[in-house]
Amino acid sequence: MISAPSRMSMERKMNMTLGVIGKKVGMTQIFDENGLAIPVTVIKVDETVVTQVKTVDTDGYNAIQVGTVAVKEKHLTKAQLGHFKKNSLSNYRHLQEFRVDNPADFKVGDKIELSVLDNVEKVDVTGKSIGKGFQGTVKRWNFGRGPMAHGSKNHREPGSIGAGTTPSRVIKGKRMAGNMGNERVTITKLKLVKVDSNNGLVLVKGSVPGCEGRLVTIVPTRTKWN
Repeated sequence: MISAPSRMSMERKMNMTLGVIGKKVGMTQIFDENGLAIPVTVIKVDETVVTQVKTVDTDGYNAIQVGTVAVKEKHLTKAQLGHFKKNSLSNYRHLQEFRVDNPADFKVGDKIELSVLDNVEKVDVTGKSIGKGFQGTVKRWNFGRGPMAHGSKNHREPGSIGAGTTPSRVIKGKRMAGNMGNERVTITKLKLVKVDSNNGLVLVKGSVPGCEGRLVTIVPTRTKWN
């Protein structure tokens, strides 16, 4: 049996994976050597630069901060502009961290290349799902309908939500109507079909979270697979 500290260290090592950030372009299909059509999502990876290196000594953990999507000064705060100017970097709209085991191997200004996906077969893709607005319980949680007869006054209503005299309140986490989508979602074990380093394109089999134009993160899968 694995002790708690060693289990935590194993999970921490699994989470320390360097990846790339790209913009979802859309879906298309390509054909393999047997002529079979493969549905793929095309992701455009722009320049990604290391903007900060964090270590256990300085920040309490090992990680690198990267920036992508160039932006004008007027779209950033003074704090953000100072962060980039301090290291003589260009301005970037999106900043994100990747946990790494060896932060000493990176320095500010280094570029993250698509070579980090070399010899990778499966990837995890994380992004913000498409927002679907305010939805009822039938659409959001797949609740069943009430009677559809003319006299019924409960066609798509959620029904009782209370818990009686005790505890006389609605239990936290009750599935009710509300905002649907627009959440951080990760799809695991997607097949990496092709990496086009010359054009900065990554082709992943199947769909990935989010609408066209939204940023997604691609990392080698952390899940064991056969």
